[in-house]
Amino acid sequence: MTTTHTGKFVSYLRVSTAQQGRSGLGEEAQRKAVADYLNGGQWKLVAEFREVESGKRDDRPQLAAALAACRLHGARLVIAKLDRLSRNAAFLLNLRDAGVKFVAADMPDANEMTIGIMAVVAEAERKMISVRTKGALAAYKARCAAGATLRPLGNPGNLSNRKLGTDRANVEKTRKANARAVDLASSIQEAKDSGATSLRAIADKLNARGIPTSRGGSWSAVQVSRVLARLGS
Repeated sequence: MTTTHTGKFVSYLRVSTAQQGRSGLGEEAQRKAVADYLNGGQWKLVAEFREVESGKRDDRPQLAAALAACRLHGARLVIAKLDRLSRNAAFLLNLRDAGVKFVAADMPDANEMTIGIMAVVAEAERKMISVRTKGALAAYKARCAAGATLRPLGNPGNLSNRKLGTDRANVEKTRKANARAVDLASSIQEAKDSGATSLRAIADKLNARGIPTSRGGSWSAVQVSRVLARLGS
């Protein structure tokens, strides 16, 4: 059964060596896989990002740029081949934590849950943390058995837990808003460079480019001013 795709997409292609990057080996096959997946429907490919890297590298600047473009345009990331990357914890964790919807042409049923499972399996550090945690707990119990006076483990109470949860939620909300402002910085600067001298004019430029607000709506002067305040402009 053919699925009809709609909406905006950002493509991410990856070749693992500089030689492949120069020759285009593997790249055209990935591009074709993306095109075949998107075939049909009212969709728009906003941008394509291409990464040439060694499998041993953890830094992925083009992936970061692709994720930023997805957040900026409210688009979904489309990857040609997820199976080649499924053992790379850095890639999977970036994908899982980016707050961006994605689809893999070769594994269309993969989702945030399966990516999370892959990342847990791939990340050897998880095992090391578990070992250290168990060792610390064993040491704590040994000190208790020896009669030492220790602060009890656990949370102090429901009210404290509720406040802690609220504080964490506020911190996360602020973090996301600041990250969104950073994603928008270059687009706002481009609007200024093209002659937008007022908040309203900048908002019009962003709307004309099809860049939605964080809630998916159109820009107003007030919303632009809030972003500029976060950027310290």
